Amino acid sequence: MLSILGTLLVGLVVGLIARAVKPGDDKLGWIMTALLGVAGSFLASYVGMAMGWYAQGDSAGWIASVLGAVVLLVVYGLVKGKSS
Repeated sequence: MLSILGTLLVGLVVGLIARAVKPGDDKLGWIMTALLGVAGSFLASYVGMAMGWYAQGDSAGWIASVLGAVVLLVVYGLVKGKSS
C-alpha cells in the first residue's frame, strides 16, 4: 500500500514539474496531475528500454519522467484542442 502511495506522490511531483515547464493553461486537477506524472514515467521507461538506454525492469530518472509527462501534456493539448 505504501509503494502505491509513494508512486502517486512521485507522480504528483513529476506532473507538477511538467505542468510548470510546459507553457499554457492545462486545466487538470490534482489526481490527473499525479496520473500524468506516473504515465510520463512509464512512457519514459518504455522509450528508454526501446532505445537501449534502460535495462528491463529499470525505472526512468526524474528528468526522463518529466520529459515523458511533458510529451503527454502536449498530446493532451492537441487532442483537447481538436475536440473543442
